[in-house]
Amino acid sequence: MAQENFRAGFVTLAGKPNAGKSTLINTLVGEKVSIVSHRPQTTRDKIVGIVNTDEYQAVFVDTPGIHKPKNALGTYMMKSVEAACDGVDAIVYLLACDKAVDAHDTDTIAKMAGKHPAVFVAINKCDEVEQSAILSRIEAVKDIPNVRAIVPISAKTGKNCAYLLEQIVQSLPYAQPYYDAELYTDKTMRFLASEIVREKALRLLSEEVPYGIGVSITQYQVRDDGIVQIDADLICEKQAHKPIVIGKQGAMIKRISTAARIELEKLVGGKVFLTVYVRVKPDWRDSDLVLNELGYNAKKPN
Repeated sequence: MAQENFRAGFVTLAGKPNAGKSTLINTLVGEKVSIVSHRPQTTRDKIVGIVNTDEYQAVFVDTPGIHKPKNALGTYMMKSVEAACDGVDAIVYLLACDKAVDAHDTDTIAKMAGKHPAVFVAINKCDEVEQSAILSRIEAVKDIPNVRAIVPISAKTGKNCAYLLEQIVQSLPYAQPYYDAELYTDKTMRFLASEIVREKALRLLSEEVPYGIGVSITQYQVRDDGIVQIDADLICEKQAHKPIVIGKQGAMIKRISTAARIELEKLVGGKVFLTVYVRVKPDWRDSDLVLNELGYNAKKPN
């Protein structure tokens, strides 16, 4: 990989909640590195996914959806976005075709393009709308100065994602790789386990609960018999949420645990013994102590 024409660099994916950033990073990397949900603000931290070939290494950073913070966790998320856009080699701003382009989108793209040399606009979910909707989104952003390319894509089906990747790679500098070629993420197994448990909770729980859900992995151990032992605390904000998370006779927490265990076994390539406990920590999203315990440091975003 130490050849002179090798390219390597960092690429930040940005955009509003539910624009499809997590789906795109998983599609580009070819592995699941970021959880996906129909609920906005699913991603709370910067997730790094790495695309390796003999010609380049593209390090993609999936960021939380851009929104106005309502609590300390939201503040952490927005600081994480800002940090992810500093010093990178390229930025891809995602627009969702099922939503109109507004002034916040165009202002954000213009601001990014004025500061960064390689800004791309990916118009996502093109498989879900008519051609006229795609063209109107292109029209809304085509006159923004210094945008390298506007690419309609479908992160879900993969349409035009390879072309988008080609365009991005051409903007990366000639450099040595930053990570070993075997890696597809810089996140630990403990972190990935917590995200998988949280994803299953997001998908299975009712509307009023998920925004107050956090997950802490209290034990991650490979036993002598090869089984991976994982203990997780599923944290909710209100006492009233606890019976909802547990479900009648434990049915809901069992569904969450089973779905998470199945995916974790695919991830580790072996048997997993997963135990999920439900804990109540009132207003944890505004508690610096609990946020730090869960790995969200609002003062020092990763």
